[in-house]
Amino acid sequence: MISPKLVDLILDHVADGVFTVDREFRITFFNRAAEQITGFASGEALGQPCNQIFRTPICSQDCPLRQSLRTGRTVKNFEIDILTKLGARQTISVCTAPLTAHDGIFLGGVETFRDLSPLKELRSELSSKQSFQNIISKNAVMRQVFETLPNIAQSDATVLIQGRSGTGKELFATAIHNLSPRAEGPLVKVNCGALPETLLESELFGFVKGAFTDARHNRVGRFQAAEGGTIFLDEIGDTPLSVQVKLLRVLQHREFEPLGSERTIKADVRVVAASNQDLDRLVAEGRFREDLFYRLNVILIRIPDLAERGEDIPLLTEHFIRRFNQRMGRGIQGVTDETLAVLMRHPFPGNVRELENVLEHAYIVSRGPQIVVEDLPPYLTRGRLVDLRLPPRNGSIRPGAFDPERQQLVECLRRHAWNIPRAAHELGVHRTTLWRRVKRLGLSWP
Repeated sequence: MISPKLVDLILDHVADGVFTVDREFRITFFNRAAEQITGFASGEALGQPCNQIFRTPICSQDCPLRQSLRTGRTVKNFEIDILTKLGARQTISVCTAPLTAHDGIFLGGVETFRDLSPLKELRSELSSKQSFQNIISKNAVMRQVFETLPNIAQSDATVLIQGRSGTGKELFATAIHNLSPRAEGPLVKVNCGALPETLLESELFGFVKGAFTDARHNRVGRFQAAEGGTIFLDEIGDTPLSVQVKLLRVLQHREFEPLGSERTIKADVRVVAASNQDLDRLVAEGRFREDLFYRLNVILIRIPDLAERGEDIPLLTEHFIRRFNQRMGRGIQGVTDETLAVLMRHPFPGNVRELENVLEHAYIVSRGPQIVVEDLPPYLTRGRLVDLRLPPRNGSIRPGAFDPERQQLVECLRRHAWNIPRAAHELGVHRTTLWRRVKRLGLSWP
């Protein structure tokens, strides 16, 4: 029979950290590898509650060791960050199990752990090759955009970004600004679809005292606030024709006049615009000025839907869970294979923003170390069918026609029981913009 001293000697020579706790979670054994990984000497750790030595974000919750002692089962390969004695963050992989004597008497628990720093560095290096300015993708089309973006940013040309709601157009606009010579200047963002027509003009160009009834003082507009920097005009397709005329003048002559003023102001501003609508179609329908379209369309960036780059779903899933862990202080390891399969099958009409919302819901309701299928929002697993070919009651779309924009809106609205604010949040648009689209497409409440 091996003596306890020999067991301790053997454990002191293994590469993994090992420690044991009693029923009160006080450390009763702490090997050399544990000392090297944590920075605490064995004498400092013995007798201390394990949460005073490891100080993980989940120590006050149902940590792996508590799970093992509560359920009597082992927990394997649970990844978590700890704080070393010097306060440095260290990533370790943990395995835990209950500790019992030969006669079955419960003694406490045992935990083994290993340093994952080399693996984390490898992951970081791989991630850096799949991300660009907080935009994550390994899709070939997106990689081509990544390669050209620095050159685009260095120029001062107007940029038009086209892509569905939730694809990350604002991230691209931010990247262009951050990589440009104007990076030290302001980046001013305007959601053109969120403001009523009567307010949009004064918001963009400002006004002078007395310009209208409530104009009791002068106000600087967004273009003037962006002087020396970049202005991002999101949802440019929702801009009314009356405002489009003034935008055209800014792009042509780099000048504008505040509402109610006769003074012309020069605009040293780079314009980056974005639209989730097909501006070519809006021009053909007479709802967007052709001359403005060509002024905006100097450099065009098209962002594919998430459905067109399914290979990014696992990558984005890992990214969002890592971000939630940092924000909420938990240690969720990821999603199960079954959960990932459900995510891969879903078309994600709300694109990356919908994926983020789905994972945040699952993250909040999850209770285990991984997100399981049951944690996902019910609409992903119910398999509901949506009839998208039924014409609206006012007949604005011909019967039997298939409209991708209508498909996206109907699916989203039905998911949220036709709650406009919630649907707008998922689609990443202002509720005023969503109201306009619902009206334009002739959608009616069921």
